Amino acid sequence: MTDALKRLSDEGVAIWLDDLSRKRITSGNLAELIDQSHVVGVTTNPAIFQKAISGGEGYEQQLTDLATRKVTVEEALRMITTADVRDAADILRPVYDRTDGQDGRVSIEVDPRLAHNTPATIAEAKQLAWLVDRPNTLIKIPATKAGLPAITEVIGKGISVNVTLIFSLERYREVMDAYLAGLEKAKAAGLDLSLIHSVASFFVSRVDSEIDKRLDAVGTDEAKALKGKAALANARLAYEAYEEVFSSDRWTALERAGANKQRALWASTGVKDPAYKDTLYVDDLVAPNTVNTMPEATLEATADHGQITGDTVRGTYEQARAELDAVAKLGISYDDVVQLLEDEGVEKFEASWNDLLKSTEAELQRLAPTEA
Repeated sequence: MTDALKRLSDEGVAIWLDDLSRKRITSGNLAELIDQSHVVGVTTNPAIFQKAISGGEGYEQQLTDLATRKVTVEEALRMITTADVRDAADILRPVYDRTDGQDGRVSIEVDPRLAHNTPATIAEAKQLAWLVDRPNTLIKIPATKAGLPAITEVIGKGISVNVTLIFSLERYREVMDAYLAGLEKAKAAGLDLSLIHSVASFFVSRVDSEIDKRLDAVGTDEAKALKGKAALANARLAYEAYEEVFSSDRWTALERAGANKQRALWASTGVKDPAYKDTLYVDDLVAPNTVNTMPEATLEATADHGQITGDTVRGTYEQARAELDAVAKLGISYDDVVQLLEDEGVEKFEASWNDLLKSTEAELQRLAPTEA
């Protein structure tokens, strides 16, 4: 069942699970996925926690204790989510040790309501790193304009970062620049660069969802022929940018000082259009030194019938540029699409976080001891 997953790993793609819950931890499921399905990391986000805690098993005792202590709902939520991340990090610690810190990572996101507030994002990132207190944690910071200087500051303090919600090639270059600037600050402060790691989460399927919708509105045969191509083209050109930046003189100087490359991570790899093969954003995004974080359904589909045929990214750049150019010639604005997707991404995570706050507050009230 996992031959395709092994082939994917052998091609240099780290397989991370885009999901976490307490039941997954306590049942042994996460350990099983690590052992049998080549999973070497975990990503979380507000939507994942909202789903896990709102409908999940295993949280009632901690919620009862928190209700008894009369903590605020914000504090309760951070205690619950950091506990899950800490436990998952412990399960993944052997992978972290085996890979010299590259994998075996668990990501936890700063409060999405802070996405446009640089100082608060920095403070939250430091607090999360302290709360989880595991070396194999990645703090997720969104790639908003306000997020970029926060990335530099947090990396500069020696905290490893997963940069999330990247949709545009221009923003991706800004993210890589923010990472290099952070490494330079860390180096100037005398920190050990070899201990700092980062991934840049480049979102895939949502690009097709938005552009395909606009291609349908154009309605011509030419437009229909371009459906399902923009997301892969965008991601492949991101890898071209990665190759360029991490072969530059600026990077070479940092690498000599012990720095690690910021790997491109393919996020949002669950296929949303049933007309496309369910392993599209895995099979067609195989490149060395990348990460693919998959929802469990995509992981299982890849294990069952993924077609891993070697590198499917390098050598595609001219075709990728031609496909995005063809979309633009139909009057579909790339800049408009990627800005919309970034705005929607922040809004969706904020909505999930707010829903989670409300449901957690209701549970705390339900479980609060009655006054004598």
